Amino acid sequence: MPPFLLPPDYARIQRVRSFHELLTTPLTGGVNALCWDRELPGNFSEVVEQLAVGEGTTTLEDARLETLPVSAAGRVAIDILLADQRLLREQGLFPELDCVRGYARDQAPGPVPTDVYSFHVDSATDATDTWLCTYSGPASEGLRNDEARRHVDIPETRAELLRRFGGEDNNDFLEYLSGNCYDLHYLPVPQARPFSFGVGNLWRIAVAYPGNPVPPFIHRAPATLPGQPPRLLLIS
Repeated sequence: MPPFLLPPDYARIQRVRSFHELLTTPLTGGVNALCWDRELPGNFSEVVEQLAVGEGTTTLEDARLETLPVSAAGRVAIDILLADQRLLREQGLFPELDCVRGYARDQAPGPVPTDVYSFHVDSATDATDTWLCTYSGPASEGLRNDEARRHVDIPETRAELLRRFGGEDNNDFLEYLSGNCYDLHYLPVPQARPFSFGVGNLWRIAVAYPGNPVPPFIHRAPATLPGQPPRLLLIS
């Protein structure tokens, strides 16, 4: 996992100092991500150990967290998990807390991988943002927009997708790309430097939706390695 080191010249990411700033600072003027840089107290690893989840992704309910037998440091971590979700719910959002040992991989990815391990952007039909925080385990990774190319904009890849589509490069083909999420996935350019979101930091990132004044933020789930502890991830 790359260290949490944002490119010093990358003006698209803005650091903030509170949840209020994270909520009220507009994504505009080219800024497509806000990061509330936090060092959280508490023992989140203990919480993960007590959860003892199996493979895949387990979504955690508040009641389960509240009844875990943990130390005082573990209780501090649980209080933060509950408080972060409460803050988002008060804004009409629907946060989900997941304990993740791994996500499903594309069984037959073809020329464009479309699972969450591929660099991608989120999309929506209406104005919205994505909120993310990794509390324990490997953190999400980001990629500068100027260090990425959409797979569908690479001539050889587009030609192969067009061959599979079996038609012409027209609106029907664009709908085919969108319907299969091919147009949401990106390839790092040579010498690109992905960066970590860091552990404990709460992010608000731009999504692809009609009329968004800023480019969507490119990110991915970190690779899952054997023996690695599961991730504790908040997403909304």
